Amino acid sequence: MTDNTAGAMTRNQPIAMPAPLQSLAQRLFSGRNVLVVSLVAILSFLAVYPLAMLLYGSLHSTPPGMAGEFNLNGYKSILNWSNTLVLLNTVAISLGKTIPSLTLAVLLAWIIARTDTPWRDKLEVLITLPFFIPPILTAMAWGMLGNPQVGLLNQVWKWATGATVSPINVYSYGGIIWHMMQYSTPFLFLFIVDIFRAMDPALEESSRMCGASRWRTFRLITLMLMLPALTNSFILSLIRGIESFESPLFFGTPAKIEVITTEIYNSINHRATPDYQYATALSFAIMVMMFLLVIWQWWLLKGRTFTTVTGKGYAPNIMKLGRWKWVTFSFCILFFVITVVLPVGQLLIGSFFKFFGFYSYDMLTTEHYVAVFNNAEVWRAIGNTMLLGLLGATAVMILGSIVAYVSVRTKWRGRRLIDGLAWLPWMMPGMVLGIGFLWAFAMLPGPIPIYGTIWALMLAYIALGTPISVRVMNSAYAQLSYDLEECSRVHGATFMQTMWRILIALAWPSFAVGWVLAFFGIMRELSASILLYSVGSEVLSVVLLRLWANGLAEQVSVIGLMMMLLVILFRWVQLKLIKSRISTL
Repeated sequence: MTDNTAGAMTRNQPIAMPAPLQSLAQRLFSGRNVLVVSLVAILSFLAVYPLAMLLYGSLHSTPPGMAGEFNLNGYKSILNWSNTLVLLNTVAISLGKTIPSLTLAVLLAWIIARTDTPWRDKLEVLITLPFFIPPILTAMAWGMLGNPQVGLLNQVWKWATGATVSPINVYSYGGIIWHMMQYSTPFLFLFIVDIFRAMDPALEESSRMCGASRWRTFRLITLMLMLPALTNSFILSLIRGIESFESPLFFGTPAKIEVITTEIYNSINHRATPDYQYATALSFAIMVMMFLLVIWQWWLLKGRTFTTVTGKGYAPNIMKLGRWKWVTFSFCILFFVITVVLPVGQLLIGSFFKFFGFYSYDMLTTEHYVAVFNNAEVWRAIGNTMLLGLLGATAVMILGSIVAYVSVRTKWRGRRLIDGLAWLPWMMPGMVLGIGFLWAFAMLPGPIPIYGTIWALMLAYIALGTPISVRVMNSAYAQLSYDLEECSRVHGATFMQTMWRILIALAWPSFAVGWVLAFFGIMRELSASILLYSVGSEVLSVVLLRLWANGLAEQVSVIGLMMMLLVILFRWVQLKLIKSRISTL
C-alpha cells in the first residue's frame, strides 16, 4: 500500500470523539433528557409563552396590534376599594360553593362505590350528567325556573298556594352559588368515586377490628388515605369557582354582584375602549393568590405517602345498608331530579313554546326546531366542536399522562418544573388565557399562521385541559405501589410493556374519566373561545351565546336538548369501556 493511499484512507476515517465528550453527549441526548426537554418546550409554549405575553400586555397601553407605550397604569388602576369588594365577593362565592359541593360529592361517591344501593351503575350516570351540560344552558334554564316575576317554579308555587310573593329569586348570591354547585358537585364526584373503588379495605377493616367506630374509621383512615384526591379536588374546585363566568354573568349582573371574571369581561366588552391593560393586571393579581393555594397543597402533602393499591389481591368492601339502601337511592334520585330533570325539563318546555313565560296551547310550536336544523352556522359549529373535542381530549390525556408519570413515578431532574408548567394554565381564567394567546399568536412569525384559525382554539383547549388530565393521572399513579412496576421490570418487561400493562391498565378508569372531562370541557368552554374564534371556526358555546344575546332562548333550548343526547351517549360509552377494561385485568 502506498503512502498516498494510506493517507487517503486516514482522511476518510471518522475522527473518534474523546471518551469524556462521548460520555457527555450520551448523557445529554439520552431518552430521558430528550423527553424532559420536549415536555418543557411543549408546556412552555402552552403556558409560559402566553403568560409572558400577558405580562407584556399588562404593561402595554393598547390592545394587540396597536402602537402604544409601556407603563404601570394597569396595576395602579386595580388598587381601589371597589376591586377589594370584587375580590371578597369572588372568594366568598367560591368557598360558599366548594365546601358543600365537596361534602356532597364525597357522600354520593361513597353511596355509589361502597354501599349496596340498588342500580348504582345507573345512578352514577345520572349523578354525573349535570357537569356535562354547558353552564350557559343550565343558567338560562334556571333563569326561566327561578325568575321572581315569571319563573315556572314561582308560578306553580303561587298557583298551588295562592301566595302573591315569589319564594325563589335566582338573581342573588344564593342563586350564583346554587347554580355553580350543580356542576361542581358532579365534577368533584368524578374525581372521588374511582378513589373509593380502588381503595384496599384492609386498612379500614383493621381499624374496625381495633375497636374504632365506622365514623372514626371513615374520618381517620378513609379520608386520610384520600387526602391527595380531596386536596386536589378542593383546590381545583376553588379555582374553578374563582374563574367561573356564566353563573355570575347570568345571576350576578342583574343583582349588581360583581366578581373577578365579570369585571374582566366588562372591562373588555362593555367599555367604549376595551381596557386590556387593566383586565390583564387584575388577572395577574388573582394568579398570585392561586399560586399560594398550590404552595399550600404541596406543603400539606409533603413527606406523606398514600399507597392504597398494592400487588396483594382484595375485594371491594360493600356496606350492607338494609332498609337504608332505599334512602340512599332516593337521595341520589332527588339530586338527579333537582339538577337535571328540572332544568332540562324547562329546556324541553321552552323549545315547544313561542315565548318564554307564556305557556298556553295556542303558543305551542315546532318552529324553533326547524330554525335550528336549517341554521348552517349551528351545524358548522357542531362539526368544529366535535373535531376539536375528539382531537383535543386525546392530545390532553396523552400529554397529561406523560407529565403525571414523570412527576409521580420518577426522580428525574426537572420533574417539579414540568409539574408546575402543567399547572400554570389552571391559574388563569379562560378569558385571560384567551387574551394571552391573542397576543401570543399575533406575535408569532409569518410562517406560523395560527392566529385566526381553528388551531388557535385547539392550543387554548389543550392548555386549559392539561391541568385536569395531570391531576386525574397524578391521583391514579399515586395509589399504585412501586412494587408492581419493579416486579414487572425484574421479570424482564421493557419500560413500554410495564407502562402499558401495569400502570396504564390499572389507571385506565381514571384515564377514561379524564378523557370525558377534557372532551366536555372543550364543548362547554366559552370565555377563551369568544376571544379566539374567527369566521368559520365558531364552536357551539359561541353560537349559543350569540343566540342568547339575540333573545333566541328557545333555539338555545333546542340545541341544549341535542347536546344532552351527546352527553348521555358519551357517558354510556365511557362506562362500557371502563367495565370492559376492568373485566380483562
